[in-house]
Amino acid sequence: MSLDPALRSRIETLLQSHPVVLFMKGAPQAPQCGFSAKAAGILDALLPEGYAHVDVLADPEIREGIKLYGQWPTIPQLYVRGELVGGSDIVEQLASSGELHALLGLPAPDRSPPKLSITPAAAEQLRAAIANAGGEYAVRLDVDARYNARLQLAPVDPHALAVEVEGVRVQTDWMSARRADGLVIEWVDDQRGRGLMVHNPNAPAPVRAIAPAEAAERVRTGRLRLIDVRPPAERALASAPVPFDTLDGGVDALEALPKDTPLAFLCHHGGRSAQAAEHFRAKGFRELYNVEGGIDAWADADPAVPRY
Repeated sequence: MSLDPALRSRIETLLQSHPVVLFMKGAPQAPQCGFSAKAAGILDALLPEGYAHVDVLADPEIREGIKLYGQWPTIPQLYVRGELVGGSDIVEQLASSGELHALLGLPAPDRSPPKLSITPAAAEQLRAAIANAGGEYAVRLDVDARYNARLQLAPVDPHALAVEVEGVRVQTDWMSARRADGLVIEWVDDQRGRGLMVHNPNAPAPVRAIAPAEAAERVRTGRLRLIDVRPPAERALASAPVPFDTLDGGVDALEALPKDTPLAFLCHHGGRSAQAAEHFRAKGFRELYNVEGGIDAWADADPAVPRY
């Protein structure tokens, strides 16, 4: 099957307009398949300032056309400076070896093992789990972009970044390694529960709830910046009686703020604003709030604010 000339021209225009383009299912913030999530996660780590992406689920013409264009049958597909790099497995391999860094003009990755500690009680539990699994296993440690850590047993991988602590082999990848520096694995058996617990000092502070009255007072005194994530039509029905920013023009300007800027997010009831706050948490902002109950709760505290 040949590629329609108009569609070929459209794809080439995309590739010429952006040095890095990921054709994927969904968007980097909300991938719609595991392979797209893997490729986007790697690019997010390497290119925090962003890269171009195309959601092929929203554009069936591109979804089929890009397969013909590069003679590559699956999605996702990564292009760098107009050249096809490959799918998620190849992207992962090249990132692990450092070849993708070189292709993107970035320094080679730091492949030193993470500096972490395991308490004696936790080490005892982990050694027992490895022995019960047959002995040829290690603890696999993954730390995602939000610094959430996951532990699981996995076969010993001689190519992984590995460190031995208290007789326990812990192996990870280059992305997780730096996120895990200083991490502590402990065993707890108290009011918190019973099991392994991970403390990661690199994790951004969690998003905190803030009452409308406190948010208003902080905004008025210049100690907080409020962002209303609702679309204009909703804000026209009810809006906060204090200065606020919106996402109407995108998030670039807000993401460029100093990471110690206190930000609070507002929506109708608190759900969408919580998601927005988590997005900024993943970007490294250290003081984030979600207005509890949204503009609906604000109306309870201030009768001048209408309800809808």
